[in-house]
Amino acid sequence: MSSSITKAVAIAGAAAMLVSVAACGGSSTNNAQQSDGSSTGGTTEITVWAWETTLTQVVKDFEKANPDIKVKLVNSGQGNKTYTALTNALNAGSGAPDVAQIEYYALPNYAIDGALQDITDKTSGYDSFYTPGTWSSVQWGGKVYALPMDSGPMAFFYNKEVFDKAGISEAPKTWDEFYQDAKKIHALGDNYYITSDTGDAGFYDSMTWLAGAKPFETSADGKTVTINLTGDEKVKEFNDFWQKLLDEGLLDTKTAGWSEDWFKGMADGTIASLITGAWMPANLANSAPGGAGKWRVAPTPTADGSATNSENGGSSLAILASSKKQEAALKFIEYANHGDGVATRVAGGAFPADTESLKSDSFINATTVKNADGEDVDYFGGQKYNEVLAQAAENVSTDYQFLPFEVYARGKFGDFVGKSYTGDQKLSDGVAAWQQDLKSYAEGQGFTVK
Repeated sequence: MSSSITKAVAIAGAAAMLVSVAACGGSSTNNAQQSDGSSTGGTTEITVWAWETTLTQVVKDFEKANPDIKVKLVNSGQGNKTYTALTNALNAGSGAPDVAQIEYYALPNYAIDGALQDITDKTSGYDSFYTPGTWSSVQWGGKVYALPMDSGPMAFFYNKEVFDKAGISEAPKTWDEFYQDAKKIHALGDNYYITSDTGDAGFYDSMTWLAGAKPFETSADGKTVTINLTGDEKVKEFNDFWQKLLDEGLLDTKTAGWSEDWFKGMADGTIASLITGAWMPANLANSAPGGAGKWRVAPTPTADGSATNSENGGSSLAILASSKKQEAALKFIEYANHGDGVATRVAGGAFPADTESLKSDSFINATTVKNADGEDVDYFGGQKYNEVLAQAAENVSTDYQFLPFEVYARGKFGDFVGKSYTGDQKLSDGVAAWQQDLKSYAEGQGFTVK
């Protein structure tokens, strides 16, 4: 089984990943390099691979509080670039960092292969510190392999000005209301859509999770994996819902997410809403400033209107099992994600993974969003938008499992399901083909597939 994670991540490194840079807070600017990290003069140097920009100040503060530890912070590239570099280093048996930023969906890739340090005995009682969704996301087989860094509970971001123009008085609570609103918004003009989707694997996972689907399951020993996309009734429920919107031309399936045109659509109202992670406000303020004052936030619409939710994005800090500086590495991730570094990161724009930050007056009562220039932007028309986002975090269901080769799976989503968004095949047919590829891949990596 030791080769399964290595191959999964390496293959995904060559594939186009449908995970946004903005969703997790950074981009690649440097190549990952690992120093020997030798201890001299009583100082221990640890290397941290991460793209999250708020860690820059956290490292400075940590080193002041811990003068015997020096942190070498390396921007190894967002998400997929880090995983490719990390896997190559693990393969080589040298060059891996002491600590790495790993997104929740990718964590099982490394935990199941024994590449991450088990910190279960160091985190007793931590479940009350973190939100349910983030805490469950750093566990595998009943053990804890990382500390939550940030969060991405789903929410409904919408252009109230456009909704008002379409005669819609409030945000949709159910999928049927969403469908009815989609028709009203498209009636404003052929270029008006309730939202866009060109085939995003992360969004698809989040929406089936939201529906209550449980298509994936891995045994505690990591040897048996269940892949049941075509047989899960909740997956089918989402497929049917989304297919109806696709069939009636109610979704923008041409404007690529995170493109200039995408943000332009949000600024001018032709893309009237988004179902996405709670990290979105700063992205809107920076990249779609023309929408300021027009947008609002509401709970994620669900199939039946129930108050459940899912995650979209979010990262952790994990200690590599190969690190010879476990104590220093643990001190750092404790400081960054469980200590004073939490407030520093939240102040820098990270969406909280901890319950205390979510309940703080400064967070709950915020009515403006800071843009990249440090200016306060009234993007949501005076709404206390974090009240909605904090509740969204509390509503996340915790029984969804990612595949132990999720990085590979998301990299292949577009190959099989992409045509479903251009009208060349049904969504269910694309998902069935994707499932068959996942099963073949799993078997090739030595998993027993159910």
